[in-house]
Amino acid sequence: MANNHSQFLQFEDKITINRSRVDSLRVSRNKLREKIKTYFKDKKSSETQPKFHGQGSFMSKTLINPIPRVIEENGEEKTLYKYDIDDGVYFICNDDDCTRKSINTYHSWIVDATDGHTNTKPIDKNTCVRIIFSDGHNIDLPIYFTEDENHELAHKSKGWLESDPKEFTKWVTDSFKTNYQIRRLIKYVKAWKDFREYSNQSLILPSGLIFTILVIRNYVSNDRDDIAFFETVKAIRNSLGISFTCYRPTKPTNEDLLAEYNNSEKILSELDSLVSKAETAINEDDSQESCKKWQSVFGDRFSCSNLSNQQNLESLKATAAVSKPWSATR
Repeated sequence: MANNHSQFLQFEDKITINRSRVDSLRVSRNKLREKIKTYFKDKKSSETQPKFHGQGSFMSKTLINPIPRVIEENGEEKTLYKYDIDDGVYFICNDDDCTRKSINTYHSWIVDATDGHTNTKPIDKNTCVRIIFSDGHNIDLPIYFTEDENHELAHKSKGWLESDPKEFTKWVTDSFKTNYQIRRLIKYVKAWKDFREYSNQSLILPSGLIFTILVIRNYVSNDRDDIAFFETVKAIRNSLGISFTCYRPTKPTNEDLLAEYNNSEKILSELDSLVSKAETAINEDDSQESCKKWQSVFGDRFSCSNLSNQQNLESLKATAAVSKPWSATR
């Protein structure tokens, strides 16, 4: 039985953003915050001044290095790095004098405040205002109104929605306080999603947020990351086959995050293929061949160059001593 646990750990190191990149993204985020603060201080000084709180994968430390995308711009090739950062903008009402404005008003204020910060116009989405930077990374600015510790998201099509991203970040980070394997598995699944969408640009898989919830809820522990990954994605596929839903673990708990995905059959088919490839890799006898099969899952960022003959020998010995409990059908 092949063992590619060490290759998974090296893959995790490769897809994890380094300190320099983290610092660069944080500087980018903080400069945008200052731009918004200056706008409100100069032009909206009589209004409630916004506060900020990071959210999403940047805060839970599950953000991964995306596969660079190469585009042609003005006749030249340009490399884009599509990091997605979420930074909540909070209008906090602490007294009787503050008045909640309309959702469109808050959105238009943030659009005006950020206009000109980059060469691309701010994109006013239903859930946030998106700022796109020249290197490809973007910062999403969801807007919240807070009163009596109740946070509501300014959603342009659904109205005010009860939401607490801080609570969600805590739910995520609490899940791997004592087991960092969960965090690694979240990164592996995100890396698979990134590779599949890079390979097929018409493919739309569930968001990183959804996969984070699915990994945590379906996590299967194992001393080896390759087996834990296989068992966890198999459990995810099985759960979605029973009910194609993913409800938030925090407010609003009645929100099915998969409700807006109308390609459920395609998503399940992609998961079927993933589980099948992972199972084949796990049941390989030769670690080099197994590693190649994992490359078909993650792309060539999953390196096989460090495999040794000794590792293959140890894998063969393990195969003779251990049955293959991972070949059961879904």
